[in-house]
Amino acid sequence: MLEDLLTEQPNPASVGIDALPTARVLELINHEDRKVAEAVGREIPRIALAVDAIVDTLTKNGRLFYVGAGTSGRLGVLDAAECPPTFSVSPELVQALIAGGERALTSSVERAEDDPAAGAQDLIDHGFTARDVLVGIAASGRTPYVLGAVARARELGATTIGISCTPGSELSRAVDIPIESLPGPEILTGSTRMKAGTATKLVLNMLSTGAMIRLGYVFGNLMVNVQPSNDKLRDRARRIVAQAAQVDGERAAALLVEAGGNVKTAIVMGRKGVGRREAEELLARADGRVSQAINPSTHRTDF
Repeated sequence: MLEDLLTEQPNPASVGIDALPTARVLELINHEDRKVAEAVGREIPRIALAVDAIVDTLTKNGRLFYVGAGTSGRLGVLDAAECPPTFSVSPELVQALIAGGERALTSSVERAEDDPAAGAQDLIDHGFTARDVLVGIAASGRTPYVLGAVARARELGATTIGISCTPGSELSRAVDIPIESLPGPEILTGSTRMKAGTATKLVLNMLSTGAMIRLGYVFGNLMVNVQPSNDKLRDRARRIVAQAAQVDGERAAALLVEAGGNVKTAIVMGRKGVGRREAEELLARADGRVSQAINPSTHRTDF
């Protein structure tokens, strides 16, 4: 029953919140939000399993798909949309499906989330295969659209991951790797855009960022896959090269020009004292990982 779900329970801390002064309302919201990071932290072992599964899929030329409805779907779309500009990956690598389609990003599409067949069909329409990995997102763990997509992915033999905010959910039972962040009842009863939404966003941050780090798209804590396509990104690329190659800004800018705008190549050129072609060869042998191109004998990324 819906009323039995953790995400639908009333929160004793916020009873009478409508009669409180503004500052006290905000203090209560902030106090409840502090519980979210701890709830996500308790799921790190499962999140780590999910990241490793995603990395395994992507290294075998598979793709990462998110599927959700409402807030959960929008969060999946947001995370997928951020991957190309942050890590310079193809938009095809991380994709998101939302019940109701593009219109659901800005307005409610009634009953779209209640159709499991639509979830399965959307997955098929986007060319999902057994080589891909699917992350189903549903705070309640019971959204039919998401469960339909998960069922189809499992029929195909693909790896499935579930993100929910209620214990022992139907979604958790349906996937290979269940992630259950349990931040507790919402300040506004049933408003899962709040704590549950924040928990979901934190988990998605971990999944995509953790996977990209493992894939070598980061050196130290620097986004070395950035493509300097505008003034802001050119300045960021110069600063990244300066820090990673341990050179001043003027030399970093020159290295970028010599490297054809490729940040990784410029870093290796600066650190190894080699030309562009040799730097590119070193990166190719290191599968694009800057740390290994600089020092093939170590997997460390410190500098």
